[in-house]
Amino acid sequence: MKFYLVLLLPLMGVAACAPVGKQPLPITGTWQLIAATSTEKDSTFSTFNPATRMIKIITPTHFAFFNHDLQMGKDSATATYNAGGGSYTLVDSLYTEHLEYFNAREWEGHTFQFVVSIRRDTLTQQGLEKIESLGIERVIVETYKRVEK
Repeated sequence: MKFYLVLLLPLMGVAACAPVGKQPLPITGTWQLIAATSTEKDSTFSTFNPATRMIKIITPTHFAFFNHDLQMGKDSATATYNAGGGSYTLVDSLYTEHLEYFNAREWEGHTFQFVVSIRRDTLTQQGLEKIESLGIERVIVETYKRVEK
């Protein structure tokens, strides 16, 4: 029995000192957009519209986003509805969206990489949106607040 204890104690010590694997970011959940900017060439401007509400839902394998006006479509001048989604990967803080569905169909099939961070109940994603065929090349920063149940 003492022989087993002599072997077990050093193994426990090694296990206690072994580095713990990095925990994945707690990205799954429902998030509401609270701020957004876009930088094109040398100009940065807000793209956040307080007259709309946008949420992003992230599952372990997929994401979806929905954006609509707060007037319930009653004002034809401001009626807005956008929706899209697809699969994603997350490696450390590199979040890559593979856009499979979007009401602006020419965006479908494109991949966008972002660096994400989460601090308390706030998720920030920053990255390049580039679609050469549409002449789009801009850096976006979006800030979301976790939606509680």
